[in-house]
Amino acid sequence: MSNWRDQALALAGVFQTAILVERLAKTGTAPADQLETAVYSLFQQNPETTEDVFGGVEKLLPGLRGARQLLATRSHPEYTDCLRYVLSILYLQRQLAKKPDLLSIIGSRLEKAQLQTDHFGIGHENVYANLASIYSDTLSTFRFRIQVLGDFNYLQQQRIANQIRTMLFAGVRAATLWRQLGGRRLHLLFQRKKLIAAMDALIAKYESLEH
Repeated sequence: MSNWRDQALALAGVFQTAILVERLAKTGTAPADQLETAVYSLFQQNPETTEDVFGGVEKLLPGLRGARQLLATRSHPEYTDCLRYVLSILYLQRQLAKKPDLLSIIGSRLEKAQLQTDHFGIGHENVYANLASIYSDTLSTFRFRIQVLGDFNYLQQQRIANQIRTMLFAGVRAATLWRQLGGRRLHLLFQRKKLIAAMDALIAKYESLEH
């Protein structure tokens, strides 16, 4: 069984992207550093540690806090749709894992997108547009589609739609990592105490380093 700490980190990555999807859909904005952490994670193909995927544990503090709250209480006034997005992302990842052909297409297209990122920078609109198109051409072809709820004025803006698709894509990346570390959906029900304890330890340690 994999380390609960690493599972908690990967799961926090899923929650963090789900929170960003909800924020973008409802307010049209999200913290640039958190968006860039998600984009960064998509290009980490051979990380040495779980935190390397995200560029460090401190980058996941918002996701750790949100995941801890939602696992403990199943509700949060700010994140009414987040848990649904998390469960949808986990389901979509399981469908993708059964499609090696799509996985290889995603891998080769991410390699090309990496070159574009090196040229424009990780937060550039062209990078989001490219990553969103990879998501649309692969993950959006499944019968199961993630329904994103929010303000229509934001959802119809191409730039925001691209960011939302990119966050869902990064969520699937984090969910893949979670499964590789032994994460299972049943853990959200039956191993919540262990996950919450691991999240509490990470939050306590890295919040103290923030100050």
